Amino acid sequence: MNIVIIGAGYVGLVSGACFSEFGFNVMCVDHNDNRIEDLNMGKIPIYEPGLDKLVEKNVLAKRLKFSVKLPENFRNIDAVFIAVGTPSILGKRKVELSYVFDAVKDIAKNINVDDNPILIVTKSTVPVGTSRKIEEVIQDFRPDLKPVKNFNIASNPEFLREGSAIEDFMRPDRVICGTESDSARTILQELYRPLNLRETPIIFTSIETAELIKYASNSFLATKITFINEIADICEKIGADVQQVAKGIGLDKRIGLKYLHPGPGFGGSCFPKDTRALVEIGKQIKTRIRIVESVILSNEERKLNMVKKIQKSVGDLSKKNIAILGITFKPNTDDMRDSPSLVIVPELVRLCNNVKIYDPVGMENARKMEQFKNVSWCTDTFACIRGTDAMVIITEWNEFRALDLNKVKSVLKNPLVIDLRNIYREEQMKSAGIRYISIGRGKIES
Repeated sequence: MNIVIIGAGYVGLVSGACFSEFGFNVMCVDHNDNRIEDLNMGKIPIYEPGLDKLVEKNVLAKRLKFSVKLPENFRNIDAVFIAVGTPSILGKRKVELSYVFDAVKDIAKNINVDDNPILIVTKSTVPVGTSRKIEEVIQDFRPDLKPVKNFNIASNPEFLREGSAIEDFMRPDRVICGTESDSARTILQELYRPLNLRETPIIFTSIETAELIKYASNSFLATKITFINEIADICEKIGADVQQVAKGIGLDKRIGLKYLHPGPGFGGSCFPKDTRALVEIGKQIKTRIRIVESVILSNEERKLNMVKKIQKSVGDLSKKNIAILGITFKPNTDDMRDSPSLVIVPELVRLCNNVKIYDPVGMENARKMEQFKNVSWCTDTFACIRGTDAMVIITEWNEFRALDLNKVKSVLKNPLVIDLRNIYREEQMKSAGIRYISIGRGKIES
């Protein structure tokens, strides 16, 4: 089968590499000339473990290609996936769909009225009703084209976690396909047939249902994170252990253990954007989603509360030097979007004498951001913490999980570790002579 994917960013590039690994012929198209030039030279524009080798392998096999232009016609193309960015509009909860509709117009130009219907698949996360709007855009742009006769529409939302995206594509919990066309269903079944060997559930729904599943799924996971963060606050007041609470409730199969890890709040390209978008969808149809509204508010407050936690643990910050380990929103990615560090670090810079930062892969992106002005960048963990009054862990990179604690104590000016990800045990720190502050474990005086 032959596939075109519009958008060579995170979703498009991972999807293209994985589809080509299945054995399909894939062309990734992106209007960003520099990105396509880099990809054709073997340079990967994002950090995702294993993606560089997967791309290289399939480019050499001539199953994966990159271009700035769509094919002149779709005569030999089975499906065109739209995988462009859909960011939040600045200052609003609405989603920016101009990139989607620009892609749709480019597709419409190349549809031949005499060919078999082309399948247009939205993989970008889009508000409910967008796929129907795509039909309207095509009709307005090309009134000679007719749905079903010349094109079919489908929704195939992605559920890729940054840092484990290849595994998520190759071994998904499920595949969601929204379409009302038998021919579209046949194509999607064939595209995901390689997953049949693992008996992956492939669920066919209406288009609107598929679009909503994406938002409902991410909002529910964000709610779990926020719930356990608030339970952690209770634990600190009464002397309970949030990790034991999480295990105690998570072993209930109706609840599950995943996403019950307390921390400084959720971030990334999906949860913040998708929760806001779901609230906006509710408002537009006069159906408030109060739980998700509360999740958004709680998560915003959470980040500032982490600054208060640091301030309370260290004392007067005005003459203090603080070391920050990890600034990406999660490990195994260089993505800084809506990372808790974007709130925590500027506040600490405002309050402290100096803030030193080390992150294994996120610093290149962060250097360009206004929030990280006036910080000191470091080349490794111990260069970062040397001579500081506290070591603060924001992102749980593996290389932070088993530090030589005796060396940590020796290079810190003040032996204090504030672990916002709970990657250490208190007895470990205590035996090393380090004062240890974590999230939701043990009573903290108010």
